[in-house]
Amino acid sequence: MAAPYDRIGRTYTATRATDPRIAARIWDALGDARTVVNVGAGTGSYEPPDREVTAVEPSEVMIAQRPPDAAPVVQASAEELPFDTGAFDAAMAVLTLHHWGDWRAGCAELRRVARRRVVVLSWDPEYVRAMWLGPEYLPQLVEEDTANFPKLADQAEALGANRVEVVRVPGDCSDGFLSAYWRRPEAYLDPAVRAGISVLAKRRDDELAPGLARLEQDLRSGAWARRHADLLDLEELDLGYRLLVASLDP
Repeated sequence: MAAPYDRIGRTYTATRATDPRIAARIWDALGDARTVVNVGAGTGSYEPPDREVTAVEPSEVMIAQRPPDAAPVVQASAEELPFDTGAFDAAMAVLTLHHWGDWRAGCAELRRVARRRVVVLSWDPEYVRAMWLGPEYLPQLVEEDTANFPKLADQAEALGANRVEVVRVPGDCSDGFLSAYWRRPEAYLDPAVRAGISVLAKRRDDELAPGLARLEQDLRSGAWARRHADLLDLEELDLGYRLLVASLDP
């Protein structure tokens, strides 16, 4: 079976850059781990440059977009990591758990191959209506795609996380995931931006068109700015992104 990103990840590098503030949180959570496996690694975002990283990615399309100086990559799935138990100091995964066929098996594999630490950046589906894009413009599509997203408590339990940290989204976030443009609404009208957001990229144009037309009209009339004037003064916002950290040291 083809990996999801073989179909929707062909222009991923255009909008999904590493955001340095989010990266700092992930790298700090890795502690002093020297060897790290990055599972669901995609094009290499958030891989710490000062550690020995091994990437795992199932999609050939994503692997082909990794830069020449990126960490070596193994084509495999999170559910069946081809490494010995305790092969790495730490395992990490960034905004990928919801794409795994069996996310619990993937969490178990992260714990199996890591000796000391597991660090996962994920999302709390209780925040599905916290960001205006879904409720106001694409309610059915966004809620359908997040209906089966595992509860945060279940994610934490599966990972054995003993720390869950809020990761606020900067207003000028350089990583264009779903909620990244909360202060830059015009970005969602750009097909290149939508191509880097899995929830939107897998939808047909006719499914998105009515909601995007309403957004364009509200931007033109100033209705969006009037409704969300409070957002324009904020530097960052809690939209449900969470860093789950499991310390495995005895």
